[in-house]
Amino acid sequence: MKDCCKKEQDSSTELDEMTCACACDENQPSESQENNAQEEENKENFELKYKEMHEEYLRVHADFENVKKRLEKDKSMALEYAYEKIALDLLPVIDALLGAHKSAIEENEESAISKGLELTIEKLHEVLAKHGIEGIECLEEFDPNFHNAIMQVKSEEKENGQIVQVLQKGYKYKERVLRPAMVSIAKND
Repeated sequence: MKDCCKKEQDSSTELDEMTCACACDENQPSESQENNAQEEENKENFELKYKEMHEEYLRVHADFENVKKRLEKDKSMALEYAYEKIALDLLPVIDALLGAHKSAIEENEESAISKGLELTIEKLHEVLAKHGIEGIECLEEFDPNFHNAIMQVKSEEKENGQIVQVLQKGYKYKERVLRPAMVSIAKND
């Protein structure tokens, strides 16, 4: 009898195992579907993160290019205006030469000193012009961008607001004013 019960037990165990195996097979596709859904979700998350990182990369790259261009522009401006400081330092020297030349002419227009100063001033202006430093023209009309009116005088020959006399020569470096020309302008009532 024991053998019989044992056989029934064995067959019942086999049946349970078979049922379990079948049930496992039925559960298998649902686990596979869960895995597929999980993989799909992971893939979507990955694509979203990739897209965000790619956009951030593009922004950072654009910022880098903008900074690079700005630095290049600043560098070229610094090189372009490198002579400006030395030009400013030379202005008092030029003024001294012009003053000495004016005094030499007043004493004796034909003196060797007067001629030497004139040649020195001409040569200095040539060298300065070669490097973009030029005197500011003081024509008839007053321009506050290039002239500094330090006094007003009555003048029958000039119209109101026109330049009467240049008291100190002005200079510009390329398009930038180093020093405005000091002038007197006409004021007629």
